[in-house]
Amino acid sequence: MSEQPTNRVASGERTHRHLSFLVIDQFSMLCLAAAMDPLRSANRMAATDFYKWSLVSIDGNPVQASNNMMVDVDSSIDTMEACDILFVCAGYKLNIPGQSHLLAKLRERSRRGGAVGALSIGSYLLGKAGLLNGYDCTIHWENRASFQEEYPDSNCTGRVFEVDRNRYTSAGGTTSIDLMLHIIAEDFGANVANEVANQFQHERIRTNADRQRVGPERDLGGKSAKLQKAVEIMAEHLEEPLSALEIAKRVELSLRQVERLFLRHLSCTPGRYYMSVRLERARELLRHTNAPILDVALATGFTSHSYFAQSYRGHFSCSPSEERRANN
Repeated sequence: MSEQPTNRVASGERTHRHLSFLVIDQFSMLCLAAAMDPLRSANRMAATDFYKWSLVSIDGNPVQASNNMMVDVDSSIDTMEACDILFVCAGYKLNIPGQSHLLAKLRERSRRGGAVGALSIGSYLLGKAGLLNGYDCTIHWENRASFQEEYPDSNCTGRVFEVDRNRYTSAGGTTSIDLMLHIIAEDFGANVANEVANQFQHERIRTNADRQRVGPERDLGGKSAKLQKAVEIMAEHLEEPLSALEIAKRVELSLRQVERLFLRHLSCTPGRYYMSVRLERARELLRHTNAPILDVALATGFTSHSYFAQSYRGHFSCSPSEERRANN
């Protein structure tokens, strides 16, 4: 009995795939390269021209990346050829000329059933277009809190990438590689995806079950799994913080064991660490949203404005209002 095909190419479901990347002024060159190069490598590994890609801008003119390099594009959003997925690749600059036209074109594509995606902060533009309402999605950890506040109808998971029906989002940086490897694995199977990963010395292909390591979490790699779980629980309960005892119960340890873990690996108590996580989130909201300072305080578990201001100054050496003024 013949072996059943295990991928879309072998099954004949697909004969080619075209991905377009809509680059926005000050986009991340790393995000774009990390998305495009795996496609080139997959064609090489599979000895085929299965993948085709193109660059698009709003008006068809060259676009400047955040590293100041100018990038030529193939077409404008109005003249672009048909593609299987249109990815929005954006950087920190989101108030852009032609934005209303861009959002209208994205909505038009969605109405026609076209797949759309975003790399890093590009998820903001999909959110503004209303195209992530009711979808799992992700964005760079630094922007997640503000995204959740602005687009509460989207489920922004904080994972490295998400694929929900015909919505594809990645958290930026090297997570673009993981999203493309996911697509390559669907088309060609795991073997080709692994070969591509090896070409880039990408040691482990992350899945959409992998969370971003964010803020204070970034330095927890290789440390106790119970400690990492405790920190994940903290990050998921900021508006209504849990007691140290409740966290200990959820990681199936005693309170004393949890305290020892934090002291051994992080040189602080669980309560002090939890406070740092909440204040890091508050700083994200102050920098990236226009939410009133009291709302920021409430969103990060502070019921007293004065206590929030005191805690913030003690941690960052400036007040919440000073933080906001410095980033406006």
